Amino acid sequence: MIARSWDGSVPANRADDYLEYLLRTGIPDLESTPGNRGVFVMRRIEGDLARFRMISLWESRSDIQAFAGDNIERARYYPEDAEYLVELEPTVTHFEVLRGPEAAEVRGAD
Repeated sequence: MIARSWDGSVPANRADDYLEYLLRTGIPDLESTPGNRGVFVMRRIEGDLARFRMISLWESRSDIQAFAGDNIERARYYPEDAEYLVELEPTVTHFEVLRGPEAAEVRGAD
């Protein structure tokens, strides 16, 4: 299994609005892509900024490509993201998931 991690920041006073936007756009899109095993959305308020981290779990890199395109290291954005985000981070990070809450081992991602 592979975890895809994305980070973004919005003004703290727009944090709830951005979460609602994610619930309408990116999260359903992620969850409906074959090979997606779930999405975590985390938020941390730091002064005037709300920092978001989304981690999506995937069966394989080819499943991530179906969502993100050929260059899976490039972040995927939606039309209104620029209205919320302080900056559009160009990349995401991928990790091989070696252990998780549902199984002692989840090795074998391609």
